[in-house]
Amino acid sequence: MNQIVLIALRRPYTFVVLAILIVLFGAKSVLQTPTDVFPNIKIPVISVVWS
Repeated sequence: MNQIVLIALRRPYTFVVLAILIVLFGAKSVLQTPTDVFPNIKIPVISVVWS
């Protein structure tokens, strides 16, 4: 774990670029996710759990 911190302190731009890439690929995957993956939810929804 200390090695990651030392690398981040020595090469801060590397971790900034990695963070930007994670954000870009995350946004791309959110936009390309098909909408049929999400269930149809009709409001109001009532759930009862009895134990």
